[in-house]
Amino acid sequence: MKTIDELLSEGVAGKRVFVRADLNVPLDGTTITDDGRIRAVLPTVKALADAGARVIVASHLGRPKGAPDPAFSLAPAAARLGELLGADVAFAEDTVGASAESTVAGLADGQVAVIENLRFNAGETSKDDTERAAFADRLAGLADVYVGDGFGAVHRKHASVFDLPKRLPHYAGYLIATEVGVLKKLTDDVRRPYVVALGGAKVSDKLAVIDQLLGKADRLLIGGGMAYTFLKAQGHEVGISLLQEDQIPTVKEYMERAEKNGVELVLPVDVLVASEFPDLKTKAPAHPATVAADAIPADQEGLDIGPETRKLYASKLADAATVFWNGPMGVFEHPDYAEGTKAVAQALLDAPGFTVVGGGDSAAAVRTLGFDENAFGHISTGGGASLEYLEGKTLPGLAALED
Repeated sequence: MKTIDELLSEGVAGKRVFVRADLNVPLDGTTITDDGRIRAVLPTVKALADAGARVIVASHLGRPKGAPDPAFSLAPAAARLGELLGADVAFAEDTVGASAESTVAGLADGQVAVIENLRFNAGETSKDDTERAAFADRLAGLADVYVGDGFGAVHRKHASVFDLPKRLPHYAGYLIATEVGVLKKLTDDVRRPYVVALGGAKVSDKLAVIDQLLGKADRLLIGGGMAYTFLKAQGHEVGISLLQEDQIPTVKEYMERAEKNGVELVLPVDVLVASEFPDLKTKAPAHPATVAADAIPADQEGLDIGPETRKLYASKLADAATVFWNGPMGVFEHPDYAEGTKAVAQALLDAPGFTVVGGGDSAAAVRTLGFDENAFGHISTGGGASLEYLEGKTLPGLAALED
């Protein structure tokens, strides 16, 4: 795929450049609680603006129902982008209507605008090719060139991700180029030992990537809510812990394959349990107990890996030449259940090799728990996109840029 450096070498002064970013930031009302995704697109936006382009930044935010919804407005993200750029950023109050047209028409060379949430238009996410194409046609009317830099959305066959690049000269931004380069290090030429730590709530979300990794990784460390389906598959009581019983046969098969393939599959040896889920708003003390992973009481819920598991996982990461981590080890949003996730993050920092934090909740945890982001080899901006790439799927947004 062509990159932004090639575009810049061709000259962009006076050109309207549409940058499909990922500004899907978490909001508390209108307050951004983590601006990592905005900061991730800054190099691309700044390089284009500095070269005299008229930059139109577009993104989705949340899951509005194909119509305007103030709760999902990109206005806070536009304001934050302006602060980070140190320049005024214009904001269009629609996607392809009068406000977008006038805002773009009013841009001078080197100026930046953000248009409103793309998902306020039903054509963005439509499964109907004709409806998506019609929206893409209108978006194309705003610009001369397309730059894809919203890695967190490249696994979606959406109008601004898949259809729009076909209508304009298209290039990959710095973020997408970096993300793809990192993922190739996890798939094409892996340095070993290759250790993968997977957590998060549902094992079903990770089965496809586990299927692929059983032929590639040297060790798989399993934590988070998904671990209890593995423990149940081993015949252990898991109490009222998160459990996907319908996935137990698949999990059993994967455990057998891991043993056959010589992949070390490591499960928790102890867990923190409580009789109810913690209050994440008040962060009231939860007073968890530590029990062996094969001795969870029937009326208790596992909510984090225990101290012995933390030590075990750290030891399994200690010699890793390549590490991929996706998914927290517990309910890290509550201080009583954050230690497992914190221990894995610290083990990545201590590991001698190339470390990748696979986006989503893992990236949020790194920031929430106060780690230096720059100390990791790479923190992905797209958890779902990263996983689908590792699963071997064709990602529509990347395929469109490669045409």
